[in-house]
Amino acid sequence: MAGANNSFLEGFILMGVSDHPQLEIIFFIVILFSYLLTLVGNSTIILLSCLDARLHTPMYFFLSNLSSLDLAFTTSSVPQMLINLWGPDKTISYGGCVTQLYVFLWLGATECILLVVMAFDRYVAVCRPLHYTTIMNPRLCWLLAAIAWLGGLSNSVIQSTFTLQLPLCGHRRVDNFLCEVPAMIKLACGDTSLNEAVLNGVCTFFTAVPLSIILISYCYIAQAVLKIRSAEGQRKAFNTCLSHLVVVILFYGSAIYGYLLPAKTSNQDQGKFISLFYSVVTPMVNPLIYTLRNKEVKGALRRLLGKGRELG
Repeated sequence: MAGANNSFLEGFILMGVSDHPQLEIIFFIVILFSYLLTLVGNSTIILLSCLDARLHTPMYFFLSNLSSLDLAFTTSSVPQMLINLWGPDKTISYGGCVTQLYVFLWLGATECILLVVMAFDRYVAVCRPLHYTTIMNPRLCWLLAAIAWLGGLSNSVIQSTFTLQLPLCGHRRVDNFLCEVPAMIKLACGDTSLNEAVLNGVCTFFTAVPLSIILISYCYIAQAVLKIRSAEGQRKAFNTCLSHLVVVILFYGSAIYGYLLPAKTSNQDQGKFISLFYSVVTPMVNPLIYTLRNKEVKGALRRLLGKGRELG
């Protein structure tokens, strides 16, 4: 109890790469640059989806949800990372750590569900094109988005609260860039096997199961794309689906590695760099992946810039 009170009063120390201080300035510059790109890229997608009438479709509705989520996801952790990397003070308050734990897990679980929803949208668009607008009506889109956000929140409330019950025995050094469940389990003293079992069970439900559903849906999508007679139609369907599939592989691959390996026995250096990957890199590359091969987004951006020049 004294150890728990000590952590409550003094907060935690986020170690990051403090054992290699010469790397801190490099990490600071790279993470800051990535964060700025994340802000610009995701804000652009949200802005285009709202302002361009041609993008008022279910696909871009869910994409703007993903961009909003990525903005919140990085903002929940990156500013604290930058503060800790810039100066000698590596501390985070107990309240800040708890908030980061809940919000990070909420948004991560939400993205797991949202990527399944986006795969379902692509499945209907490619495999049931004549019924697409009927099936993917605004009411269903809002319902699916709400399920994703509330499902992620429910997971976070249960799993984060369960993790915070672990005895810390005064341990304050979190060997990571942020407060997240695997790092907090490593910090605990005593038997954590039940927490690890719960973590693995929940993460299997939120990663392996959705990933399996997505991959199965893409098998059906691939069959449908091959039946399209128009080369242009095949290319458009392939480009749209490929973008989503790349995002799925990047996010689920890093999340499965970070959360499904045993928390006590996995290599912590690898674990914290995987955390850095899905908290910094993935939200940054998502807008690039969705826009580089997407003529609709490029066209919307050109139209928006053209209007800006006309007004100027």
